[in-house]
Amino acid sequence: MSENHEAIDLDGLSATTYSAVFSDVCDAAGRREQTFEPGLRLLAGNSGVLVGWARTAVSRPVSDIPDRPYGGEIDFIDSLRPGDVAIVDCSGRPAAAWGELFSTASVGRGARGAIIDGYVRDIDKIEALGRFPVYGRGARPTDSLGRVSIQEQDTPVSVYGRTVHPGDLVICDRDGVTFVPGAIALEIAEKAREKASKENSARELLLNGGYLRDVWERFRVL
Repeated sequence: MSENHEAIDLDGLSATTYSAVFSDVCDAAGRREQTFEPGLRLLAGNSGVLVGWARTAVSRPVSDIPDRPYGGEIDFIDSLRPGDVAIVDCSGRPAAAWGELFSTASVGRGARGAIIDGYVRDIDKIEALGRFPVYGRGARPTDSLGRVSIQEQDTPVSVYGRTVHPGDLVICDRDGVTFVPGAIALEIAEKAREKASKENSARELLLNGGYLRDVWERFRVL
């Protein structure tokens, strides 16, 4: 675990920030390609702001049941740590790469959620967990066994039009995903907190009848 990981309060960021404010801060820092392209949606779990550290995996098409069924999935999920967000590229074949027991095991490991570039099943069962948001392209009951299997983990992955590296800070909500390279995560997170605080002040002024032009001049946020 890096110093940035230890210094960042994930729960605090989840309570006070969101994907759009991180995107704005990244834009201001000259990093204008830090959001996923549209296509993912919240499939199950709470609808708050998911904040955590990217743990990546690639699930590739297979034509037969492996000698060790679900071996890659077991190794990946058993390796998850508190604060992780599982990010799985399963774009190569439309089978369900994630489900109830994967989610349940991830909760037990302390992971905070999962983002799948592909399909998910057992939506109602995952929903019943109540505290593990899972995002994906949609739902499908088709099992992964003999169709896809995790063959890489902790390598850069291409998901939703962007390349995510292990250890990137991930901020995900109903607007989508913003991700921040781990090396600058602490700096960007501090600026995101500041911007979110300004937006709260601007919102209060607007609700009390303030003019949008005055809010812009005072806070430089919109």
